[in-house]
Amino acid sequence: MLDLVLPLFIGLALGIAPPAAPEGVTADTGGPGPEAAEPSLAEGSGDHLDASRTPEPQDPTGKFTTATEVRPILDMTKGNWIGVREYEGQDLLYFTHLMAWRCGLWDIRYGINGAPAEEVMAMEPCNTDHAQPNAMIDVENFLPYVAFPLQSIDSVSVEIVYDDGTTDAAEFTRDEVRIP
Repeated sequence: MLDLVLPLFIGLALGIAPPAAPEGVTADTGGPGPEAAEPSLAEGSGDHLDASRTPEPQDPTGKFTTATEVRPILDMTKGNWIGVREYEGQDLLYFTHLMAWRCGLWDIRYGINGAPAEEVMAMEPCNTDHAQPNAMIDVENFLPYVAFPLQSIDSVSVEIVYDDGTTDAAEFTRDEVRIP
């Protein structure tokens, strides 16, 4: 997996955009291109359209501000979406990885210990006036973590809502995402 992800991140750090998908094919699904009326949804993936909002345009910007641009990265790095760390007598549930790609998301939702992913994590607005719109600038007002009592997190369910209205979800045990 590292051999797939590392070149992407090195390219991003150097300002090199990922290669474009062949004409008529979207990079995220391999399905029809932008002429499709709705985002392509993988059958059985659990993705669905969020009917409460109008999907945002998915024109690639090269700045990773759309679902089309961030979905491939978040798909490849799903195991890194969250982390749990014991710090100063608390469990801190970190969302730093998802926050770094938040410009293509509407929501990050979570649930603890079997609860449905209904709690919404506050996200800093996308900084579109900066060269790196996903940079976390206002960390004081938008902490990348939530604090819980020590040893109280056994499992976490996470659902992300992309800005095209589709969703993805994952379940994690404490041991899978524990930060030493």
